[in-house]
Amino acid sequence: MQKKADTAAIPKGRLSRFGKLGSLAGRVAGNILTEGVSELVKGNRPKIKDLLLTPSNAKRVADQLAQMRGAAMKVGQMISMDAGDILPAELTDLLARLRSDAKSMPEKELIRLLGAQWGDGWQKKFIQFPLQPIAAASIGQVHKVITGDLQRLAIKVQYPGIKQSIDSDVDNVSTLVKMSGLLPKGLDLKPLLTEAKKQLHDEADYALEGRYLEQYAAVIKNDDAFIMPVLDKEFSSDTILAMSFVDGIPIEQLVNAPQETRDHVMSQLMRLFFKELFDFQLVQTDPNFANYQYDEESQKIVLLDFGATRVYTLKMAESYRQLMQGARNHKKSEIRQAILDIGLIRQDLPEKLQQDITDLAYVACEPLYGESPYDFAGSDLTSRLQQEGMQLGLEKQYAHTPSANAIFLHRKLGGLFLLAIKLKAKVDMQSLFAPYNKA
Repeated sequence: MQKKADTAAIPKGRLSRFGKLGSLAGRVAGNILTEGVSELVKGNRPKIKDLLLTPSNAKRVADQLAQMRGAAMKVGQMISMDAGDILPAELTDLLARLRSDAKSMPEKELIRLLGAQWGDGWQKKFIQFPLQPIAAASIGQVHKVITGDLQRLAIKVQYPGIKQSIDSDVDNVSTLVKMSGLLPKGLDLKPLLTEAKKQLHDEADYALEGRYLEQYAAVIKNDDAFIMPVLDKEFSSDTILAMSFVDGIPIEQLVNAPQETRDHVMSQLMRLFFKELFDFQLVQTDPNFANYQYDEESQKIVLLDFGATRVYTLKMAESYRQLMQGARNHKKSEIRQAILDIGLIRQDLPEKLQQDITDLAYVACEPLYGESPYDFAGSDLTSRLQQEGMQLGLEKQYAHTPSANAIFLHRKLGGLFLLAIKLKAKVDMQSLFAPYNKA
């Protein structure tokens, strides 16, 4: 449970939020200058990236984004998830706080919000409603409550002003990223930024998340490996999401569980990913580990948070199936056609570049054709992908952004890979994909 010291009012308005980011950038820049001079005095020639990613700078970024919440914090979460296996351990630990440890809103603000949503006397509907949340994240905070009829609910309350700050947050972060000079020249971010804003607006629409929760529950209702909360419509609205409270421990705590348990959990999550994409075309794309818990009593996986759920077309799902099938059967011509259909390459790219990207896609699918069960922690796949991906990133002719659907899907799969590495799981990916291998 969070302490009162972890509360903070949320800055509102584009100028005030940009001011927070601007002052943060100034402090980080000042720290880079100081540490750079220190290294030069020692006779070293430091790289700007090394100076940027110091523990002190990471702490500044984590603390500031945790206070701002909203889209600004989401960017920090993405860095944490996407680069968690690449950054030094101390930086990963600092950024990991952004996954679930935002500052909660002051109690007076919470009471005012609940009164506006539920009317005067709303407290009489609950036997217990602790004002301190059990979790606080980028868009809202969660309270564990007991209703008058003894139902245990998880109540997610959205921070005030978050919806109104999304567009400006994305624009502000984009401005700072461009100022950093870290992006390849010619890279057009506009389509991705537009989609990022749309995705964040969807995540801030709790009524939409409630519908996705029910839709997702309907398609996996006969799958005994998973547990999902049930939507409570009485207390739900556009900015409050109420659902049954489901017991479970954070999935990351299984790191010390028996190997058999870790292997089983990751096998079920990988199987679910294939079903999401190939059977349902309904994918929960947020890779945050906090979206998974484990119920030790039933030995089932608890699925949480459906704000980032996306619907995929049959055509796109089939293209990804063909990509994986081509890799499984070592047919690079099939991979090449699939990534062309997905939009990961263009026909006007040089032949050598198209082949390099095809090879990278083949390597990324290694768990489908490598030694089985695949030892995620024992593999150097992520480091190889990083090296080859960075090399491709230097190709000026490849400065383009794939579709948002592709990016979100890759982030979801990347998050599963990171979780499998963390749990040191060994998964028979070939058997899991076998039902979809039609060759």
